[in-house]
Formats: sequence, C-alpha cells, structure tokens
Amino acid sequence: MSKVINRFLNYIKVETTSDPRSGKHPSTSTQLDFARKLAAELQTIGLSDVSVDDKAYVLATLPSNIDQEVPVVGFVAHMDTSPDFSGKGIKPQFVESYNGGRIVLNEAQNIVLEPEVFPELLRYKGQTIITTDGTTLLGADDKAGLSEIVTAMEYLVQHPEIQHGEIRVAFTPDEEIGEGADFFDVAKFGADFAYTLDGGEIGELEYENFNAASAKVKINGRIVHPGFAKNKMKNSMLVAQQFLNMLPANEVPQHTEGFEGFYHLMEISGKVEETNMEFIIRDHNRDLFEQRKALFMSIVSHLSQQYGEGTVILDMKDQYYNMLEKIKPVMYVVDIAKQAMIDCGVKPKIKAIRGGTDGARLSYMGLPCPNVFAGGHNFHGKYEFVPVESMEKAVEVILKIVEKVQDIKK
Repeated sequence: MSKVINRFLNYIKVETTSDPRSGKHPSTSTQLDFARKLAAELQTIGLSDVSVDDKAYVLATLPSNIDQEVPVVGFVAHMDTSPDFSGKGIKPQFVESYNGGRIVLNEAQNIVLEPEVFPELLRYKGQTIITTDGTTLLGADDKAGLSEIVTAMEYLVQHPEIQHGEIRVAFTPDEEIGEGADFFDVAKFGADFAYTLDGGEIGELEYENFNAASAKVKINGRIVHPGFAKNKMKNSMLVAQQFLNMLPANEVPQHTEGFEGFYHLMEISGKVEETNMEFIIRDHNRDLFEQRKALFMSIVSHLSQQYGEGTVILDMKDQYYNMLEKIKPVMYVVDIAKQAMIDCGVKPKIKAIRGGTDGARLSYMGLPCPNVFAGGHNFHGKYEFVPVESMEKAVEVILKIVEKVQDIKK
C-alpha cells in the first residue's frame, strides 16, 4: 500500500466532525486533538516552523533549497468532516480491480453503490476503489487532501535533489460549516499564492465558485384553542408554507446544475406558536445572488404586512463570494496547475464549483487560492468513495506544481 493511502487510512480513523451549533472555535475538540497530531507528524517528516494554535490551525514550512528568489507557494486542506453524516467509526472497504458492477457496501442494510445511479464509477474500471461500509461517510473530503499534501512534503524532504522554493502548508478546521478561514492568518502564512487540495474527481481544477449566503427565518405564531381560534390563531407553520410557496419551485438543488443558482431549505421545525427554517442561498453571478437575497427580504416584508410586524424575522448573512474576481488578475496561478496536470498525464477538467472552499474566502483575504482535485466522489454521505490511483496522482501533481513555480520570477 502506498504511503498516501496508509496515511489516509490513519487519518479517517480519527473523528473530526464539525458542529455548526457549538459556537466554539474550533467547533469540536476532536479537531484540535487531530491538529496536534498533524503538527507532530509534520515535524517528524522534517518540516520547520511547525505551529498549531488554540483555534486548530496548523502551519508549517518546507524551506527553499535553491538560490534564486521565487514565489512562495502554499498548499491548504481542511481537517473536519461534514456534520451531514456520521464520521465516527469509519470502516473503509477496498474494491480491487473494480469490474464496473454494483458494489455492496452493507449487505445487511441493502446499501449498494450502483453505476446506474453513480455512473462516474465506470471511469475507474480496473482501479482500486475505497468505499464506506454504508454506515458513515468516508472522509475523503478532505482527509484525502491532507494525506496528499503531507505525502508530497515528505517526498520532497527525502529527495533534496528536487529543487524548489519555499513551500508553506496549512491545515484548517471547520471548513464544512463555513468557518475554515475565520481565523486564518494570511500574513503569517506568507505565501504568494496557494492551492486547496479539496476538489473532487481526478483532473478537477476550479477557480470559480458560488456566491453564498445563509438565511435563518423565524416565524412567530399565536396559539389559541382551535375551538375558539377564528380571527385569533396565527399558525406559524402555515405562514412558513406560504413563505416556501413564494420561492421559485424549480430553483432548488435537485433541479439545477452548472451555473444555475438555487435556494436550499436545509432544516425546518415548528409548532403553531413558532416555526424555524434554515436556508442556504447560492449563485455564481453576483447580481443574481443579490437578487436572490432581495427576494427573501421582499417575502419577509410581504408576510409582515399581511400578518403583522415581527411575525417573520430574517437573519441573513453572506458566507463567501465567487473567487473568480480575485483569480482573474493572476491567471498564471491556474495555468501552473493546469500544465502540472497535463505533465502528469491528467486531463484538466476546469469547472465552476457548485459549492465553496476555504480558497474562496482566502482569495478575498489576499491569498489567491484555486482548488485542485483530491480524488473523492459523493461527499457528505454513505456513498462516498475515492480511487487509490486518483490520490496517488494528486501527489504527483503537487510535486509538479512545486517544480513549475521555479519558472516564475518573484
């Protein structure tokens, strides 16, 4: 088994699920524990300036071994797994020489990974695929990225004949809950540009993502005995239903793709007296993004006029923006990664992210940061899988990027 896979298997043993409701930084103590282990490992393999702070940010340096001054390149990955599905007690399964058929993840529960539902499986016929056992997610998002970065750095330490400039490494907490860059010290990191290893299938190269906002809607009702409720009761659940009906029915994740934005109801709970809904709002186009938020505000205004001020309360916050605006002036950063993939025999698949990465926010904080594939598929659930060969190829691409940075004069 290759080093990157052994490392990955060790990392996914550690539960690092983030928690959007904790109010802490990091949101879970397990992330801080894992951060300390990662920092110790980086020291062991020979990196310098290794640090881990109380917020669980891990930083490290591989010093330059060349005389000329070249840009400092960074590599970033996140250590948390999504709270959408259990990340505790992960039991990976190996499917060697995949034959293109159905993969039974859990026979007892009849959980099957089928190419009819997930046709991307067929791209990996003949390869080795790591899957879940159907009871947890796998954690390739983003422990595949962590494993690939650490393995590439270890290789460079062990092969000093490979020339490179200064390289910076950063591992972040709480990316899955939108807080991965909250306490990232860009100045301390000191890179001229960086790459997140947080993409999906082999070849993905992304420098465009959603503009994103979260929206919490609280609806205050009035409970009255139903036998005497006429002109008195205000059923908050029915007001919530009216709110939902005022949103475009087809502008939801299950009916959109490519550059199409959406409104996504993530959670709803309620009784007559009070109903709460949580949404995310997404669009690649900034003007359309602002229009989506404006629609939310207009619905709140309309319902407040109908049912009284204070009936509908909206708490809406921007989360991140499309990094394209910040990447366009430095497109050579994308070109480096693109050519690195080609040189490694990987066909680049340049596409817009229907989501976000730490790199989106870091780009707006002054650190241009496109996203490179880590190899996984079907993140955040029991059907997650990653081909071994994709992870190994990601390590090669990191090494090739490092090589190509030398061609740029600082």
